[in-house]
Amino acid sequence: EVQLVESGGGLVQAGGSLRLSCAASGFTFDDYAIGWFRQAPGKEREGVSCISSNDGSTYYADSVKGRFTISSDNAKNMVLLQMNSLKPEDTAVYYCATVYIPAFGPWLLGQDEYDYWGQGTQVTVSS
Repeated sequence: EVQLVESGGGLVQAGGSLRLSCAASGFTFDDYAIGWFRQAPGKEREGVSCISSNDGSTYYADSVKGRFTISSDNAKNMVLLQMNSLKPEDTAVYYCATVYIPAFGPWLLGQDEYDYWGQGTQVTVSS
């Protein structure tokens, strides 16, 4: 059974940093995309970043480019999201998700592409 567990969320002041972790189990990392998504109150869930488990290729939403970095540790079946220079508008519940993929591309920032989801972790950025 595929399971994803997020951790690392919390409360931070604007300009601060957090590192989110997504621990995956129930599958091997070959040929998978792992994505981070977020949903703020009253807003639709949006893609933040995604990474290919095969070659580490990445994509980022424009709103987080230069501030967030996604990385994977295939040996540990874990994906990290380092978030720097946080802004109040980054406040949201952050989810990781995964899907088996024949190819990797920017369309994988779309939530409809994913089959498995974690329960989410809250990130709150105070001004």
